[in-house]
Amino acid sequence: MESPIVELDLPGWGQAEPHAEWTRAVESGKVLLFPRLAFELEPDERALLREDMLAPGSRNVSLGADGVLKGAGGSAQEQARLAAMVGRFRAQALALVDGLFPEYRGALRVAPTSFRPRRVETRRQSVRADDKRLHVDAFPTRPNYGERILRVFANVNPDGAPRVWRVGADFESVARQFLPRAKPYSRWQAKALQALHVTKSLRSEYDHLMLQLHDLMKRDETYQTQGTQWRAPFPAGSCWVCYSDAAVHAVMSGQYMMEQTLHLPPGREVNPAASPLQILTRLVGRPLVGVEAGAEKLS
Repeated sequence: MESPIVELDLPGWGQAEPHAEWTRAVESGKVLLFPRLAFELEPDERALLREDMLAPGSRNVSLGADGVLKGAGGSAQEQARLAAMVGRFRAQALALVDGLFPEYRGALRVAPTSFRPRRVETRRQSVRADDKRLHVDAFPTRPNYGERILRVFANVNPDGAPRVWRVGADFESVARQFLPRAKPYSRWQAKALQALHVTKSLRSEYDHLMLQLHDLMKRDETYQTQGTQWRAPFPAGSCWVCYSDAAVHAVMSGQYMMEQTLHLPPGREVNPAASPLQILTRLVGRPLVGVEAGAEKLS
């Protein structure tokens, strides 16, 4: 099978230009790797690359669109420098995406930007939360009705350690494998979850199925060890881009990473037929997002 990693040469964040084949690749679940595209630290920022810059009990440091930094440790002065560093990465990541995918202009919603200083190998998590297990991204509390999850990552490890992923087979192959084991969708259960404020809005059948795929993949030991997969060491000083709702992935090792998430409304892709929403709709044979999506947009 063809590798899901597409290695590309791009020396600068603002030098990206659109290529139809790159867009087709990323929308179909491949990972675009830019091995020479480094996020450069300012001289006083290297001192911020330490684990105690993460506040106790926080998973990541995040910078919202309002400029508010959350989850950070360190002194007030260090936090101010960290906010500036994360904000600079956000600006560069957005410039990269704008250059690569001009078709998305005006449609993308920018999520908070994160700095991840923890060592992956030492994290202790439940099977469902363990990102060292192959999965696609899905949110248990935030239904998204087929909205795409576009992510830009940069390995800023100062000691040259790679960020090692495993990347699995294409989304449709995985969906065909696990959909027969998925529990059926229950609208009354979705309404109960919303009423109890477990979910922020009514969970659609699409969101239900994506969560089922996420959980079934992570809990299947045979799939985790024997399923089709590639080892992908992303070197320090590199950047990579993927739709994490379609790219089957697991994060095995590494420390110190920057990440920017952007959300694209369903149907705004260059090829909507390659999206998880359209693939699952075709495999199930009925619409998976109903009036709740429209109601959510109006709320």
